[in-house]
Amino acid sequence: MSNLRRSIKDIVDRFRDSVLSLSLKKAAREQNLSELVAKIESAVPDITNQYSCFKIEKPLTRVKVRCQHSFQISMVNRVIEEYETPVIVDIGDSSGVHLQYLKALHAEKKIKSVSVNMDAEAIDKIKAKGLEAVHARAEDVEDYNINPDIFMCFQTMEHLMDPCKFLYNLSSQTKVDYIVITVPYRRSSRVGLYHIRNNSDNEVCSENTHIFELSPEDWKLLAMHSGWDVYDESIYLQYPRKSVLRLTKSYWKKSDFEGLYGLILKRNSARSSQYLDW
Repeated sequence: MSNLRRSIKDIVDRFRDSVLSLSLKKAAREQNLSELVAKIESAVPDITNQYSCFKIEKPLTRVKVRCQHSFQISMVNRVIEEYETPVIVDIGDSSGVHLQYLKALHAEKKIKSVSVNMDAEAIDKIKAKGLEAVHARAEDVEDYNINPDIFMCFQTMEHLMDPCKFLYNLSSQTKVDYIVITVPYRRSSRVGLYHIRNNSDNEVCSENTHIFELSPEDWKLLAMHSGWDVYDESIYLQYPRKSVLRLTKSYWKKSDFEGLYGLILKRNSARSSQYLDW
């Protein structure tokens, strides 16, 4: 009987994953990301070791991550054309994959890059690809005299203890033009800290702990307070709006996030200078 139950569960799981994968692909098409998904997959065929805490092995996870990556790269593409030889720093980079994408997509620009991460394993992976990397906390990046044209900061802000001071330091202590940020999309702000919410005794670290999960409006307020203007913004959804597959919205909302919120910020100290106690 237990073997029968396992077989039924496996069939149900495979069907669910198939539907969710189709939903992701349909959502990508609807949001004009399908072509970019194909391009980045061609540029970096293997993303199995994208993260330090788990491997990307399930087909559903690969589709999900590729679609998210395409959205993130689409945000960077909106500003990279301003530069002939851009200098890009990826804060919280786990494997160098985004920089590999950009260097392949914009080979004519001869992009210069630096990755920053506090995880030594991530730094080793990035250096093994021939990319430059600095072993440092995201909050300390200004201490390394790194002055890029563009900062990238994907799925990092929600893990930081003090995102205001982090953004302020980048604005006031570097000469960067833009920072491109993506965070989990939430319609209403809340504090994460799931281990406390769930009364777990397990130890946690910054990589697997969300602290602030803010709404788009609150992320924008925080950014302006910290020395930035909102140059552009977008919301990426993991489900389509124009198909019966929009019913997968409830699954993503419950088990993960509806999608990602992306911000392109441009330095402007008008609001941060109003605050006297930095």
